[in-house]
Amino acid sequence: MVIRHGDTGAAVAEVRARLAHLGLLPDSATATAERLSTGAAEYFDEALDRAVRTFQQERGLTVDGIVGPQTFHQLDEARWQLGDRVLRYVPGHLVTGDDVAELQRRLNDLGFDSGRADGYFGKNTDTALREFQRGVGVDADGICGPESFKAFDRLMRTISGGNAARLRDHVSLTSLQTGIADKVVLLDPGSDLGAELCQAVAVRVEGRLAALGTQVLLTHIAQPSSALGEAERADFANRTGADLVVSIHATHLASNRACGAATFYFGAPDAGAHSANGRALAELIQSELCARTGAVDCRTHPRTWDLLRLTRVPAVRVELGYLSNPMDAGRLSDVKMQDASAEAIATALKRFCAPI
Repeated sequence: MVIRHGDTGAAVAEVRARLAHLGLLPDSATATAERLSTGAAEYFDEALDRAVRTFQQERGLTVDGIVGPQTFHQLDEARWQLGDRVLRYVPGHLVTGDDVAELQRRLNDLGFDSGRADGYFGKNTDTALREFQRGVGVDADGICGPESFKAFDRLMRTISGGNAARLRDHVSLTSLQTGIADKVVLLDPGSDLGAELCQAVAVRVEGRLAALGTQVLLTHIAQPSSALGEAERADFANRTGADLVVSIHATHLASNRACGAATFYFGAPDAGAHSANGRALAELIQSELCARTGAVDCRTHPRTWDLLRLTRVPAVRVELGYLSNPMDAGRLSDVKMQDASAEAIATALKRFCAPI
């Protein structure tokens, strides 16, 4: 389902209600009654477009005013606060929401490693919760209910500033810094506009890394269905035991003014939960890419896209440039520039894994 400015229907009304609940739209009884009487609640107007874009900006999503699967999913997650419902690990149907992310942050602050605060109640969160429950003397059943909430409230008043997440990133980085030869790298070339270009660069990266003894997987070969979404590709990366994930894209926008290269890593725009190792890898790739191709430096940015959020190892998305921009399109069509882009990515991966 995708809805945007100008659309009408019950889905628009649902989006409006959720944004109003978050305080991004007026939700007074008078305003609600007026909208219902005129049918305006089901019309995607300019005010709703602005609210959607604000929400996307705050959540680290692509700011386009379009409510697609990722935006709608995060609207659903945003309605939950810790204590609103009982939380537990359900294999095959993970509970998600802002309340789960808050639970993960609290566990990490108290020194119980729940993994990345990504809002998904997985095995790591279940293990950390049970350890916490044993530590505070409540039933270690993995169910975060009233007793666990009370224990959190008691402890959080006196204990804070734990670094379980930071320690986990440090341990992970140490295990990666043994050279590139023994690593498994998953390359994920974009399957939309510019797919042929992205695959050409990915194959060149594969060749350079394979020569060094690195095992390289490409998603468009290993998982040929182009219908796979970001969550499915993240699951594939996790199941294959990849050490690093690099998603390669060339973007096409309605405007032809945007140009340059950028890299993205998992992180909340408010400097909240983020992947420190993903950020370090993104910065290395960005530096090499701009130095070797002469692309405009659009820098590195945190994003909460599912591929970055759900992959358990350092993952970055590389935007090689904008095919809608004549200068970028010309640069990216040059085989020498494709070689330079591949060399930049491969070199950054080698630097990231180099022993200290």
